[in-house]
Amino acid sequence: MLIGLSIRDVVLIESLDLAIGPGLTALTGETGAGKSIILDALGLATGARADAGLVRRGAAGHASATAIFALPADHAAFAYLDDKGLDYARDEDLVLRRQLSPDGRSRAFVNDQATSVGVLKDLGALLLEVHGQHETVGLLDPRTHRNLLDAFGQVSVGAVAQAWSTWRAAREKAAALRDLADRAAVETEELTLRLSELDRLDPREGEETALAEERALLGSAEKALADIAAASDALGGDALSGKLASAFRALERARDRAIQAGAPADGPAVSRLAAACEAVDRALVEAQEAAAAIDAAAESFEFEPDRLEKAEERLFALRGMARKLNVAVELLPDKRAEFAAKLQAIETSGEALLEAEREAADARDAYLYAAQALSAERRAAGDRLAAAVEAELTPLKLEKAKFRVAVEPLGEDRAGPTGVDRVAFEISTNPGAPFGPMEAIASGGELARFALALKAALAGRGEGAQPLMIFDEVDQGVGGAVADAVGLRLKRLAANAQVLVVTHSAQVAARADAHWRISKSGDDTSTRTRVEPLSPAQRQEEIARMLSGAEVTEAARAAAKALIG
Repeated sequence: MLIGLSIRDVVLIESLDLAIGPGLTALTGETGAGKSIILDALGLATGARADAGLVRRGAAGHASATAIFALPADHAAFAYLDDKGLDYARDEDLVLRRQLSPDGRSRAFVNDQATSVGVLKDLGALLLEVHGQHETVGLLDPRTHRNLLDAFGQVSVGAVAQAWSTWRAAREKAAALRDLADRAAVETEELTLRLSELDRLDPREGEETALAEERALLGSAEKALADIAAASDALGGDALSGKLASAFRALERARDRAIQAGAPADGPAVSRLAAACEAVDRALVEAQEAAAAIDAAAESFEFEPDRLEKAEERLFALRGMARKLNVAVELLPDKRAEFAAKLQAIETSGEALLEAEREAADARDAYLYAAQALSAERRAAGDRLAAAVEAELTPLKLEKAKFRVAVEPLGEDRAGPTGVDRVAFEISTNPGAPFGPMEAIASGGELARFALALKAALAGRGEGAQPLMIFDEVDQGVGGAVADAVGLRLKRLAANAQVLVVTHSAQVAARADAHWRISKSGDDTSTRTRVEPLSPAQRQEEIARMLSGAEVTEAARAAAKALIG
């Protein structure tokens, strides 16, 4: 719902802030007072075309118009804002603003975020409908007619949408298999080569990590063996033991000769030689033990002489294959399985393609059956809607006009989840005249009344959230009972929606929930348009003026009071 409109320096309006309520709001005033300026300003804020002529003459800066909407949390405008990446809060008002410079350039804002005029226009299409003398926007757009008809007839497209989804998936599957068959010869050769390479390599899960660890371990072991060999060489091996044994025997001979020469066995010379023998004997034993320990240590590092080289070659082979296939080494087993599966799929693709094409053909038949049933429902709903609209035309002085809903089949190439129908609302304004689009055949006043009749027929029939509806002089050229019929239908629409009507008809204005009087004042140098919300007494006086003209009579006042009820 539109709750506020702020206008600055637009044509004859210098500054104006309007609060707008629900229901039916009537805008009245003398011809030329500036009623259309209010609608022009609202159009400016919601993305309508604009030119520099809207900027008030003598304005210091740019013209601007700001429209403030209070919307339900599930309104389609929020999904649109999501798609455009614009910030909003569902529990706050939506503010659309447009600035227009004297040179014709404009800037657009949504909730104070700069955006394009196109975004304002798209949001405007979701938020309001305009039905007037020179344009009709929203309801009469042929792109909306199918959805309007479905809502009126409570036609569900669910079965068709599901059948469409199934058919599309089947077609995509068959197309993929056809493409696979077309590429099978080339792919088979390439896949076979790659698979044979992987089969020879036989990559295993986690092998790269295990090989890297083994290579590190083997590299360390090789260095350790080199150090052990160096220790063994430094110790001297058997040569050291031989020298120590020779030294031991020489010392024993020296001890024996000393005793034979008469030296006391417990004398210092013999004792020292005995001690030297014992020391050399211990050294011999320790040297032999050290050599044995070194040999044992070396044995603990024993491995195949080329084991490290083999590990490195295996690791390099795995990484080389991974680079060739542009994958990580750990994914090589998966790639092998993928190539095998593709080859298997190619081998069985002929049968699979035939089966997929059968499924696609069956899905097509099912879709077309559901779509034709939907078309029949739409034609029946179209007949009911045509009858409902025509029932509204006679009271609106369009008794000679005819209305129909054209449901025409589209080509299969234009089929979709909503069926195979083009839906268009068409009219014939005179007996025997051909049917055609409403906007092309009806005059300005007729067009607005056709829109009103259509809206009245659709009201309460599942259209969902109603936009703001604007009717600009929908009562032009009619009066009396016809004007009253227009007012009655506008009042009915406003029961569940917000309606603004620019009117010269007292009968229409009398039905309004709120009444604004548009007037113009000024002097030879400047002119201003003023908008005045009317109190009940002022409203009665304004309707009396509309009935009697320049001089308001007591009879007119009485008639105005009777109209208001």
